[in-house]
Amino acid sequence: MQFAKDSFFLALQQRLAALNPARTVTINGATVPAVLVVENLLPQFGEPQPNTFYIEWGAAAVLQGHAGNNALMSLNAVISYYTLGTVESMVDRGRVLAQLDDELLGMCQPPNTEKRDYTQSPSEDLGTSVFWTQPLFLEGKGAGLYGGHVAFPERAKTGVTSDAEAQQDARVERKVEMTIYFFSEVTLQ
Repeated sequence: MQFAKDSFFLALQQRLAALNPARTVTINGATVPAVLVVENLLPQFGEPQPNTFYIEWGAAAVLQGHAGNNALMSLNAVISYYTLGTVESMVDRGRVLAQLDDELLGMCQPPNTEKRDYTQSPSEDLGTSVFWTQPLFLEGKGAGLYGGHVAFPERAKTGVTSDAEAQQDARVERKVEMTIYFFSEVTLQ
């Protein structure tokens, strides 16, 4: 399963580098395209950075009706990201979120990549593909009145007490669900 995870992640990261070379993030002193896998991050990088795509893996399943000796598997993934905009007043948050949405759509096309073993250099083609569903964009925090919610209800109830809380409340964010499909490396008997 790890080869499928790595192949999906690195395909998205490489595609983002081609779509928007300026969309980078610095992690542990290294600047990389702004696509990260939560389970691969050191604990001190637990707080998400703005304008960065975070992949979280969910449930996996063996699918029925596969052909051959290897099981066809599915793996759920959630990709989340948020923005505070690019100007101090944060009035462009919606536009920046739409740009991030477009970049994610671009990274997901075509909806497949070859499955590779990245534990060696150079990586080895494993002879099968990883493919995925189209992204399902879920409503995120900061949808405001148009999303059917009052923008920043926490502020209305309690009042904001610090700049950090104000910035946290000011983010607009998105979660996207996808399902990844691949053939297991384990041979069925």
